[in-house]
Amino acid sequence: MNNYNMLRDKHFLQQKNEAEQTLSEKVVRGGFWVFALRITQQVFGLVRLIILARVLSPNDFGLMGIALLTMATLETFSQTGFQQALIQKKKDIKSHLDAAWTVLILRGFILFVILYLIAPYAAIFFNVTEAKPIIQVVGLSILLRAFTNIGVIYFQKELEFNKEFLYRFMGTLADFIVAISAVLILRNVWALVFGSLAGNAVGCFVSYLIHPYRPHLDFNLRKAKELFRFGKWILGSSILVFLLGQGDDIFVGKLLGAAALGFYQMAFRISNIPATEYSHLIARVTFPAYAKLQENIPKLREAYLKVLQLSAFLAIPIAGGIFILAPEFTKIFLGKKWIPMIPSMQVLALYGMLNSIVIPGPLFMAMGKPELRTKLQFFCLIIMAIFIYPFTMWWGIMGTALAVTVSVAIAGSIAIIIALGKIKSDYKRPMKALLLPLVNTLIMVLVIFTLKTHIFNIVGFGWLLLLVTIGVLAYVSIAHFFDFFFDYGSKNLIRDQFIAFRG
Repeated sequence: MNNYNMLRDKHFLQQKNEAEQTLSEKVVRGGFWVFALRITQQVFGLVRLIILARVLSPNDFGLMGIALLTMATLETFSQTGFQQALIQKKKDIKSHLDAAWTVLILRGFILFVILYLIAPYAAIFFNVTEAKPIIQVVGLSILLRAFTNIGVIYFQKELEFNKEFLYRFMGTLADFIVAISAVLILRNVWALVFGSLAGNAVGCFVSYLIHPYRPHLDFNLRKAKELFRFGKWILGSSILVFLLGQGDDIFVGKLLGAAALGFYQMAFRISNIPATEYSHLIARVTFPAYAKLQENIPKLREAYLKVLQLSAFLAIPIAGGIFILAPEFTKIFLGKKWIPMIPSMQVLALYGMLNSIVIPGPLFMAMGKPELRTKLQFFCLIIMAIFIYPFTMWWGIMGTALAVTVSVAIAGSIAIIIALGKIKSDYKRPMKALLLPLVNTLIMVLVIFTLKTHIFNIVGFGWLLLLVTIGVLAYVSIAHFFDFFFDYGSKNLIRDQFIAFRG
């Protein structure tokens, strides 16, 4: 009997180790494909943005921004949270897919009709009558997304991000081709509109080619209600994320006008492409991985701390580089007409850094505590609401950027403290993970500032590339120095990030 028990325990441990190894391998592969997707999307997006910015005016971007804000407002306040609920759900989700898809289609039709009808009033609110037809046409994107194959949820749930890559990339490519072609012909804001619609249409079409699941209408409200028990917190969180992420846009568009909104949105997008997109990448990979580790606190703690360390190591120097090189980048790639956005772009680079480092949202949701994320976002919204009006009145769009940055800094600090409590971690390791990259970056910024002020005083692409190269080399060299004296471990950060899931 003892031999039998020993063999059984050995077999159980072997199965457990194989399962953990499989998860680790999936995380590694998934991380690679999500990273590849985000890099590809951002390269195409940045090239597209630079070309369009050279042809279109800040007012054109502001008009498109108003249309997207109006659409996003309706979408956010009717968010179901079904996608996150399906990913977090431990049991088989196949029986819930059709009900979720049916609700999403009904929601899409209702939102499209509402958006079409309120377009004139939204244009009046922003005092821009040209926005009315743009809002009405952009609303077609809601329908296209609603009809997307619900089966693609498996790509995230099972960490099959190689398939997610193909599905997402085809939409990005369509948007890029159509927008660039249209802007060369039309030379107005409709190039942005047609590009967006093309991306959503191709994404919907490809979703049925790439996944075999074929959804059907299912009006089973019990299943939808079951998903909404989790999703209601996602709804609350989505509303707060919208108010935090788009509330400043609405404020600028209403108070300062479409042109100011164009400047602000361009500054936000350029400054946050590297850091915020990295946080999006990490969230997409870590949420399903954390969910599989939610009952194993030691491994969950190790995984989260490695993510925090890697995030700080990458996000802080990226923000520092954008901050110090924002004037040169703007003049070279966008042109002199975009110079007024530089101060806000520099401030928003700090916002992007904070938003990348403060990433306990996926951890809270994976642990079945989405209400923590929602409450923290509400607190952040209150702080932003306190500062945004006086700051904007005093300093324009730079003041708006300061308001959102301060709110994230305060709420984010509290979020990390709560996260460390949930995973039963002390503060020594997280402080080390944040402090050393910050010191490295300050030295790197000082080196770049000295060079561009006293040596490279000529603005040109070659000089900018040289400054970026020197900055990267300086940061890596300083990190290596700290490795030697403080055992920071930057050499093995990426490798250890994935080993953490293996335990």
